[in-house]
Amino acid sequence: MFDLQSLIICTFLFISLFFEIFLLLTFLENRPSMKKGIVSKPFDLPTATIVVPCFNEAESIFGTVESLLALDYPKEKLNIMIVDDGSTDNTWDLIQRYKNNPIIEIIRKENGGKHSVLNFAINKSGSDIIGCLDADSFVSPNALKDIVAYFSNKETMAVTPAIKIHEPDNILRKVQKVEYDWGIFLRKMLSFIDALYVTPGPFSFFRREVFANIGSYRLAHNTEDMEMAMRMQKHGYKIKNCHTAFVYTIAPNKFSKLFTQRLRWTYGFFKNMIDYRELFFNKKQGNLGFFILPLMIASAISTLWLAGSFITKISIKMHAWFLNWRSINFDFGLFNTSHLNLEWFYIQTNIITFVTILSLTLTVILILLGRKLSEGKIKFKMDLLYFFIIYPFIAPVWLAKSVYNIIISKKTVWR
Repeated sequence: MFDLQSLIICTFLFISLFFEIFLLLTFLENRPSMKKGIVSKPFDLPTATIVVPCFNEAESIFGTVESLLALDYPKEKLNIMIVDDGSTDNTWDLIQRYKNNPIIEIIRKENGGKHSVLNFAINKSGSDIIGCLDADSFVSPNALKDIVAYFSNKETMAVTPAIKIHEPDNILRKVQKVEYDWGIFLRKMLSFIDALYVTPGPFSFFRREVFANIGSYRLAHNTEDMEMAMRMQKHGYKIKNCHTAFVYTIAPNKFSKLFTQRLRWTYGFFKNMIDYRELFFNKKQGNLGFFILPLMIASAISTLWLAGSFITKISIKMHAWFLNWRSINFDFGLFNTSHLNLEWFYIQTNIITFVTILSLTLTVILILLGRKLSEGKIKFKMDLLYFFIIYPFIAPVWLAKSVYNIIISKKTVWR
């Protein structure tokens, strides 16, 4: 018989397993279409505006702009707006080198946040499609053409890219690389079922009528990219993902920076879910409302529950060890190896263990499929091991903090 805690854990594990199997079946069903390509007949390439919001981006702005200039796209149909949002470093001075480039506009405005930069550029642009590239990101030469191909379908209103980590040169960045590989796979599968709920800042593109019809960007708890996607879904606008349009972003290299970034993301996720709670279990929202959004909330709850359960068990065992340590008068028993004998009889074979192993196996498979989409082949690397050792212990930290901030009504900061 299960106790209550075991029943809850088993429920969460079965939900996770169901979701992973669903994603795998979605992949197998749509695999042929990913190989065929998108455009079935020629169409005129639209004019495109790419906005580069800058706030103290002196270290990376050159790489960002140069990657845009290297895009394989007709220059007469391309407009790049570099908008300095009140930088306090020498970003403005550095971007002066582009002031005579015919396809680049450099603009300076008072600091108002990323959403204000995007709205400023949208109002100024007359292009057919409008996108953004964060000033710490770089794009592959084919990225824009691949994205534009999806707009050959008149019902497509926005297209998101595949985001990868730029030069994962330490363990923390390698952990994030695995997470982003998983994200590439997940976004593509959600695209197939019309359930994308984020249009990431780096290189998502929109038809300009989206903003004319449903309004401009909002501050949205410093997660304007999620709010815009949720608003589009509410109005029935289709969002697609282009898994071949690669964007490389500079990931945080320290836990403190990663914590600040993920705290903003998770806090914004929960707040946007509250703001758009009418989408939950709304039959008009299809897979997004009945399946994906509730599942995302269940995933966050399960992560916090499992982390809390683990910490509680560890605390109880440490307390018991401490009491035993005191009772045996400082005998640590470090040289007593009798308890290290391994007997297969003692290995847990209950349903929770079985489902956990199966779920972890499927997680690895889905991550490797994401790696296949992003790198063209499946590679087993040490970063997978780093991910499973480190990520389960750090993700609950920002999740718990974001919930705490919501409870005490404390807003998050961008940096």
